[in-house]
Order: sequence, then structure tokens, then C-alpha cells
Amino acid sequence: MNKHKIETKIMNPLIGTTIPLPGYATVGAAALDLRACLEQARTVQPGETGLIPSGIAISIHDPGLVALLVPRSGLGIKHGIVLANTVGVIDSDYQGEIGIGIFNHGTAPYTIEPGERICQMMFVPVTQVALEIVSEFSLETERGAGGFGSTGSR
Repeated sequence: MNKHKIETKIMNPLIGTTIPLPGYATVGAAALDLRACLEQARTVQPGETGLIPSGIAISIHDPGLVALLVPRSGLGIKHGIVLANTVGVIDSDYQGEIGIGIFNHGTAPYTIEPGERICQMMFVPVTQVALEIVSEFSLETERGAGGFGSTGSR
């Protein structure tokens, strides 16, 4: 497999020493695990939003790639810990430290431990488009403007 090289800058000396670098959990994993770069545990109350530092910055260089931060399913299902903005977008030209916005959607406080895997970072291709203003679409689909359940029930 041909892997893109993504320049990664350590923003906190805990990364690579007491907190592991981001990595793939398995050979078939689609996303890297990002860890909470914290010196001490932090408790997030139900309904609370917080920003957790990752301790790293990346430079993608390629406008044909974007890094997406996505929640870890186990944290969401078991504890209600999800990303505050549902999906984080790291543009190819952003070079600052990656912050992980989280939200406790659960009913109990949750304590994030230093180095805990808090979300995943996935790299996907990007296609930029040019919007063309038209009065009518050149091709009408069967669905048309139908939405919000218009394709039938389960």
C-alpha cells in the first residue's frame, strides 16, 4: 500500500514519551487514533462541551486531501462522548495544533484520562467544485426535490 507522508509536529513534549503518537489500532483500520494530550484527568459533565488538545499539528500540503476527525463508536455508545461538531475538518492548509471538541451526550460525568484514545483522524480525498447558477437543472432525477422520507419507509 502506498502511504501519503503527512508532516507531523509535536506540540507538547508528552507526545511520544508518556502519550503515544497517533496510530492505527489494526492493519485494517481506516483512521488513526488521536489521544487526549492531558497532564491530568479531566471530567466532562453531562451536557458539557470541552476542547481536548491532541498535542500534534499536521501539514497535509495537498489540497486534494482533508483530515476528518470522527468519534470513536465505543465512547459514543457506552458513555455518550461524541465530537461537539459531529465531524471535525482539518483543511490541507491548517497547521495549528489539532483540538478535539467533545460533548458529553450521556447522563453521567465522564473522566478523560491522559493518553486516552478520544477520537479518530481519517484522511479522505477532496474534490473542489465550481458552482454554476442555472434556472433549471439539465437532468431531472426520479426523486427530484423529494426529501425527508420521500423515498419510502423502512
